Amino acid sequence: MTPQQPTDPRDLRLQPSRSAGTPPDFSNVEGHGDTVPDRAPTDRDRADFSNVQGHAETVPAGTRTWTVKKGDTLSHIAQQVYGKASRWHAIFDANRDQLDDPDLIRPGQVLQLPPAD
Repeated sequence: MTPQQPTDPRDLRLQPSRSAGTPPDFSNVEGHGDTVPDRAPTDRDRADFSNVQGHAETVPAGTRTWTVKKGDTLSHIAQQVYGKASRWHAIFDANRDQLDDPDLIRPGQVLQLPPAD
């Protein structure tokens, strides 16, 4: 009897073992010595993360953000978020630290969205 592959992943179900109550048989399992270290690890074996630089931007709790996608405009974002395209000024003002021109936003930028009035 061969296992059947379900066509829909939602049909995957665990079936009870036919040998319920009998311990599993691991007699055919083989080990390999190359998976066990032959000595204790030393400092030379450990990964060197001394050149890793971290960067985290803190965002006040409750602040929403929008990651700009290709084709986005401040008006489009304002329409999606606030239901009014004319609220683009609020988004621009909240992001003056990274925006000099409201028409020059780039995909990947993360904009702070001020709370709705």
